[in-house]
Amino acid sequence: MTDAVRTQRWKSKVSRVLASGGTTDIHTHLYGPRFGDLVSWGIDDQLTYHYLVAESFRVLKLSPKDFFILPKSRQAELVWEALFVGQSPLSEATIGLVTTLNALGLDPRKDGLAGIRRWYAGQKRADFISKCLDLSGVQSVYMTNSPVDPVEAACWNNGAKGDERFKTALRVDGLILNWADTAKTVANQGFKVGKTLTGKTIREIRRFLDVWTARMNPAYAMISLPPDFRTEDGSQRASLFRDVLLAHCAEHGLPLALMIGVKRSVNPALGMAGDGSGLADLRTLEDLCRSFPAQRFLVTVLARENQHELCVLARKFGNLHPFGCWWFTNIPSIINEITRMRLELLGPTFTAQHSDSRVTEHLIYKWSHTREILADVLASHYARLDASGWLVSPAEIKRDIHALTGGGFESFVGGGRAA
Repeated sequence: MTDAVRTQRWKSKVSRVLASGGTTDIHTHLYGPRFGDLVSWGIDDQLTYHYLVAESFRVLKLSPKDFFILPKSRQAELVWEALFVGQSPLSEATIGLVTTLNALGLDPRKDGLAGIRRWYAGQKRADFISKCLDLSGVQSVYMTNSPVDPVEAACWNNGAKGDERFKTALRVDGLILNWADTAKTVANQGFKVGKTLTGKTIREIRRFLDVWTARMNPAYAMISLPPDFRTEDGSQRASLFRDVLLAHCAEHGLPLALMIGVKRSVNPALGMAGDGSGLADLRTLEDLCRSFPAQRFLVTVLARENQHELCVLARKFGNLHPFGCWWFTNIPSIINEITRMRLELLGPTFTAQHSDSRVTEHLIYKWSHTREILADVLASHYARLDASGWLVSPAEIKRDIHALTGGGFESFVGGGRAA
């Protein structure tokens, strides 16, 4: 039997298991139905998503300033005309939209933007969310829950919970990285804080996190870090990270997700579409894993050049769990490369992907595309194992895929969590 034939046979077996669904999406920016207008969905939200907006500015003759003052509907039309009418949709983000629309039973070429909008006008938000979860094969997602977002805080205060498909994760970026601007928001919630990090302010920030952790019951805390972040540089953000965030996680038994490498506002004119990536010095992560052995760290890195070092660190520290291919690495060629490397160094002890979805429909294409890649990667590894004299059983394939698509994450975050 040739290697190609052997690999294709394994791919058929793997694809059947992957198609059965049951995926846990461990990091998204989605919200359940009870969060009202925070739920992002629909064709205009998809077209004005920052991936497509950034890409469209390579084609549009309109300045970002003139673009962003337009109503969302007109922005969506301009993106459609630039990326789907004026040229072929060949990027991952544009192919993703085509994949999504076809999965929903729409033909973007035949229906056009007007026809797609008419179809969406007949959809109801709560039912549509369920449809997208079903089509994506995702059984549950983890939200990104920020207690310093006034709109989200109001939803929580009004009882926005109760959907077991939408699990919680505590986001703390503003609190730790931009305290000067966040202090007023925390103070407005009744906490006695100041911009200066006095002992009293640190205690009140801790109390703020205690209150919101009790309210949200998050599975983990998370923060997105710039590539130059250091824990011992004497900065305010380093003090907050060490004395507030790490202390809070230790007290509550919360794993901490670190998303490392984003450079904010590389091009400020593009707004959310203007962020970039940078090479991070992972010695900080190494120090954290070594200095805090009881703290569990979920980690993804944005720069392709950091991926191998992250895997090597994960071999050395059992409290480090790599996850996903984030943002600019969320393209098929790099997902394939990263997933193969992780399997070769770590076996199935990482989480292959998270969608990072901000629009509900993103679940459909991101998981469809991920499963295609994962089927190829796993098939080639099982074929090599087969050729070496080890035949993997169907139950073992199911076990491995479960671990890679959320099961390993659930075990990792579940260990040692405070009651």
